[in-house]
Amino acid sequence: MTVTAKKLGEFFDTARDAMRQSSACDRSGTAMDLEQGIDWAVTTARKAHDAGNKLMFIGNGGSAGIAGHAANDFSKNGDLRALAFNDGAVLTCLANDYGYEHVFEKQIEWHARAGDMLIAISSSGRSANILRAVDAARKIGCQVLTLSGFKPDNPLRALGDVNIHVPLEEYVFVEITHQMMIDSVLAFSLGWATADDRNPGALALRAANQ
Repeated sequence: MTVTAKKLGEFFDTARDAMRQSSACDRSGTAMDLEQGIDWAVTTARKAHDAGNKLMFIGNGGSAGIAGHAANDFSKNGDLRALAFNDGAVLTCLANDYGYEHVFEKQIEWHARAGDMLIAISSSGRSANILRAVDAARKIGCQVLTLSGFKPDNPLRALGDVNIHVPLEEYVFVEITHQMMIDSVLAFSLGWATADDRNPGALALRAANQ
């Protein structure tokens, strides 16, 4: 296959459209504006940290990469207490002893507490270990943000306090969009595009408008 300017442009357009076509809803399935969902995530993450609680990120495969990256960035750059349950030794231990569907559930039972926030990432929204983890977090009293894709009726989309859904069935675009949604939560937590001169997003926006 030859990559042409037209095909590359279509690829980039699809990625852009995936972000703009994404939607948010609450646990009852009631639709909300996407910006309301992101604002809820920004506010909830900051409240959790300020109360001495933490953010927990979970995902499989590419979503695990997003989870690990996010936990690092939220902690290092965002001053938000965060971790991802991605340690290889722990995952293989729990998979061996309990089954892979329990690898996140068990860690949440051990480490989560009421007031924590769980960010659950699954392209299909059907991964058993993600669904079990959300259920465990709910029982403990955590706030939950889910990010899913593929079918709009996937079970994960009905489990979070806020659920963000990407209406495509190609992993690359779902994962790109999930990464951007999480990055937007961090960026707005840092005051992106505000008048705060400490924020690089504000400085870049101001420079572009001069």
